[in-house]
Amino acid sequence: MIGFLFVLPAFLLFLVFRFGPAIAGVGLSLFDYDISGTLAWKGLANFQRMFADPVFWQSLRITVIFAVCVPLSIALSVFTALTVRRGFRGSRFFRSVFFLPVITSLVLVSSIFIWIFSSNGPLSTLLAPFGLTDSWLSSQVLVIPALVIVLVWARFGFGMLIVLAALQDVPRELEEAALVDGANAWQRFGYIVLPHLKPTLFFLVVIETTTAFQIFDLIFVMTQGGPSRGSYSLVYMLYEQGFKYFNFGYAAAIGVTIFVMTITVALIQRRFFRER
Repeated sequence: MIGFLFVLPAFLLFLVFRFGPAIAGVGLSLFDYDISGTLAWKGLANFQRMFADPVFWQSLRITVIFAVCVPLSIALSVFTALTVRRGFRGSRFFRSVFFLPVITSLVLVSSIFIWIFSSNGPLSTLLAPFGLTDSWLSSQVLVIPALVIVLVWARFGFGMLIVLAALQDVPRELEEAALVDGANAWQRFGYIVLPHLKPTLFFLVVIETTTAFQIFDLIFVMTQGGPSRGSYSLVYMLYEQGFKYFNFGYAAAIGVTIFVMTITVALIQRRFFRER
């Protein structure tokens, strides 16, 4: 009881500052609230407006594309973790290099990749023989692949570190016994390593999917939602509705929708991994 009393102040602060804004956001989605401070009851009108808005469905499609590309980041994380798992000469250096994008400012990363994807950048110069000389970020076809490349590059090091830690718990004697029995590398990975990584992969899938749903900084710095809303994600739509057009109730409704989507997808992923 005494221990609970000591923990209670921090717990209350956590509830107030963590769940308080979330509950306030849900309540705000039912009102029409603008910068003047006028509060008017709207009920589900904000959600009806959202589902009738074609921009919302376009933003949802783009957000889903980012989420669908999450396996690319996780596959690269697993591959790099398996590569640097063994203690070869220079393995620590490569671990640091692969993890470096995670601790690098995304604003700085975005600025560098703006130059890389520009019409006079190194990528356009390299692809010039194939006729790809235009800026990727000004093309509705190439802007999403460009952002996915940056997102995967910036995130795979985090997954690599988590998988690398999980690989330490894989019994070496099982792999050595399989090697003696003639199992190749794919068989050892599929029947021994992968089952041990299942909880870790579930964790990474949920975390990376949540990150994909909430992508904002890359879009804000690199494309501003363009060209012609070709990279206009749900979070960027929320930002513009709330802080550009000051439709706070409508922005809150979009935020509630993103939250429900994230929880639903996480539950589906949990069920999938449990069945597997």
